[in-house]
Amino acid sequence: MAKFVPDVKTQRWIVIAPARTARPADTHVVSAEKSHVCPFCPGNECETPPEIMRLGEGEKEKPGWKIRVFPNKFPITDIHEVIVHSDKHDKDIQDFDLAHIQLLLSVYRSRFQTHMTDGHVIVFSNHGEHAGASLAHPHSQVVVIPHQINLDALVREPVMNILEENDLFYTYCPDFSQWPYEVWIAPKKEGTNFAETTDEELKILSGLLQRAIRRLYKKYEEIATKKNHGTLPFAYNYYIHHGKDWFIRIIPRLVHRAGFELGTGLSVNVADPTDAAKELMGIDI
Repeated sequence: MAKFVPDVKTQRWIVIAPARTARPADTHVVSAEKSHVCPFCPGNECETPPEIMRLGEGEKEKPGWKIRVFPNKFPITDIHEVIVHSDKHDKDIQDFDLAHIQLLLSVYRSRFQTHMTDGHVIVFSNHGEHAGASLAHPHSQVVVIPHQINLDALVREPVMNILEENDLFYTYCPDFSQWPYEVWIAPKKEGTNFAETTDEELKILSGLLQRAIRRLYKKYEEIATKKNHGTLPFAYNYYIHHGKDWFIRIIPRLVHRAGFELGTGLSVNVADPTDAAKELMGIDI
């Protein structure tokens, strides 16, 4: 069971979750021979806790699914779920057709709706080892934090440096970006949470999310080529804000956080958001 410990001076909280130390780590050993067994691949359903939800065909705990949801075996909090993006081990949002991304977003919405009364619902994805993924097969997670815990989370930033705009959404690089080439997607409609999104909104959001990630992939390739970063795969995180005036925040992991940031709580962004938006807009996707 998770334990929440407050800092009495700052009112910030720490989650004590010893179960997390037992997490697997297979990102170093993905090979053509697949010398390990991926618990998220079809045929290995018995390697995960019993599924909560699936989209697609097939019997429960059997292959045939398109998206699969089950409890996290190594939870941070008492309610912690895994959403496997697809049955493909090496395909993710940048590769999917838009219909599949819409299905994935609909699962996010469903899990959000299911747990809204249980606490703050956090939906997030870590893509790549450098972004904190312990398993290579693309997946997201749903974590529920008790309502009485004060979350030290960002709220929606003013819309500046727009990459894309349509009748329903903005894609932009906020002036307050803490990470280089950070991208946010926010609905124009104010005062709503993610659970209230419509199917039409999810359809449009699917394309925005995919295009944003594709732009960031290409930007990473450009930076890696210039700086000779070698073969370190591109990594990124994204999450959906838990409260009213929701947004999706996409963080490309182009830099490491070091002693200055950890010691001061200040973020150093080496890419001006205004320039970042112009550069990303100029990328052909």
